[in-house]
Amino acid sequence: MNFSAKLSHIVGIDEVGRGPLAGPVAVGVAMATREELWKWKKIKESKQLSPKQREEWYAKICAPQSGIIFSVSFVSAKAIDTKGINPSIRSALRAGLKKVDPNPSSAYVLLDGGLHAPAKYINQETIIHGDAKETIIAIASVVAKVERDRLMVRMDRKFPTYEFARHKGYGTKAHISAIKKYGITAEHRKTYCKNFFS
Repeated sequence: MNFSAKLSHIVGIDEVGRGPLAGPVAVGVAMATREELWKWKKIKESKQLSPKQREEWYAKICAPQSGIIFSVSFVSAKAIDTKGINPSIRSALRAGLKKVDPNPSSAYVLLDGGLHAPAKYINQETIIHGDAKETIIAIASVVAKVERDRLMVRMDRKFPTYEFARHKGYGTKAHISAIKKYGITAEHRKTYCKNFFS
């Protein structure tokens, strides 16, 4: 990470939920100073943590003295069907940056995978597998994953037949079987599920 001393904050961005058959896509945006970020070197990106570990890290991130400012923005299944997944992710990313509100000229924005921030963020870098390489992106991945998983657990109470709490909307064998048997809900991505019906 080529972080100039002139830049006051580091911002990390990651998305969760690109591939599920149900539920929203989520984009996490996290921001900290370089000095504060040193305290978080032991955190790992969300896929390398158990659900319990993710919740423990999330609680630490939410603590008043954490030094982390973050937001998680969602775009619904209905909007994904209408706009497409990539425009939906870009929409959530812009919303997340607006909530965290980094100074475009003094923040260094690090993004995972193929994500890009608006052009006004002149100091930005997209990093393949960035969630495993950069602490601030790992933090963004954890907050996005925890908040999306919690949302899917709440959704499970409304639609218990589909076991959203178990698979979080992903295309497991049990989930696909439930779709074929019961059809889809308003929380399913119709464009993702169309192949399961003849």
